Amino acid sequence: MVISGLTLVVVLAALYTVLGIGMNMSALTMTRMAIEMPGMAMQQMAWSTSYAVLVFLMWWLMMIAMMTPSAAPMVLMHAAVGRKQTPVRPLVATALFVIGYLVVWAGFSLMATTLQWGLGSMDIVSGMMTIASPAIAGLVLIAAGLYQLTPLKEACLKHCQHPLIFIVHHWRPGRVGAFRMGIEHGRYCVGCCWFLTALLFVGGIMNLIWIAGIAIYVGIEKFTAGRRWLRIASGVALTTAGVLIVAGSLFDA
Repeated sequence: MVISGLTLVVVLAALYTVLGIGMNMSALTMTRMAIEMPGMAMQQMAWSTSYAVLVFLMWWLMMIAMMTPSAAPMVLMHAAVGRKQTPVRPLVATALFVIGYLVVWAGFSLMATTLQWGLGSMDIVSGMMTIASPAIAGLVLIAAGLYQLTPLKEACLKHCQHPLIFIVHHWRPGRVGAFRMGIEHGRYCVGCCWFLTALLFVGGIMNLIWIAGIAIYVGIEKFTAGRRWLRIASGVALTTAGVLIVAGSLFDA
């Protein structure tokens, strides 16, 4: 039942993301345009409260589709332990755990929407929902790469990679406790992945290739406990790519 519920949530969120419901065009169209017409200039949508709500929903549903699969082992572990700790309707507590987890990503999505709005008003983010300046895009890559090498990234990743350890150290009884556990796990997950998701500003917020690529990497990173070299290699690769892009932009100038 837990796996079925998570699958349904991910499928619905993914469909919403792919179709770009409420946006001026779908993610499929944006991705095709990015492939066929790279560097194309497109006028931005005029920001308003209603448009900001649509962008927030786009970010939140996209984060749900990207991050929920890699959180599945933690949710299943919570359900398994909860079945022994709470014999009466334990799945309700697990559902509240998931809701708490998604609430944290809603907070992240609100910040991402605000950032996109601000960058768009300064013409830093184009109508294609990418950073228009190669130099700034390179700096984002460098920052994401360096964050991969920080102790904070390592600490947050360890909590995501070892569901049983998290359960042992953070278990809270009851439904309120399950909701709080979901928030705690969500905070670690955001701390682990927030700079990786910021790379969507580089490749395209609605670019399905970047969305899928980041989601797959996040899953690999979380499911390969003890592979510290992977985090280091990705950090070095992102930093190197960023340096090359910044250097290239300075040379072109």
